[in-house]
Amino acid sequence: MLDVKSKLVLKILIKECPYGSYNIIESKDIISALPSKYKVDMEGLENILIYLERQEYISIKYDDDGVYCLSVLPFGNELLEQDDKKREEKSSRLWLFILINFFVTLVAGCLGAVIGNILLHG
Repeated sequence: MLDVKSKLVLKILIKECPYGSYNIIESKDIISALPSKYKVDMEGLENILIYLERQEYISIKYDDDGVYCLSVLPFGNELLEQDDKKREEKSSRLWLFILINFFVTLVAGCLGAVIGNILLHG
């Protein structure tokens, strides 16, 4: 399982290296693309990249003083696609819950009004 910072770095790399192509990326560009809440230093980024490579999410051809030639492997792309699918499923379940909750509340309100009317006039 990837932590939040590693997933964010992987997402950035997928944008920079589309379709599994190798691309040259500077570490400062990756760091600047991270949200301020999840900023890392050069050493932290290097550790994340090494971890991603060991887990076979990315392939690094070379690292030259903060300049990387790398590619995102199919397993890295699949991981983020699975995360997106899970997020979509959660979103659809949330909408279903809201709809059911709305109709249950509406029916309960109507029943309450009918019962109140019967008791008041009956």
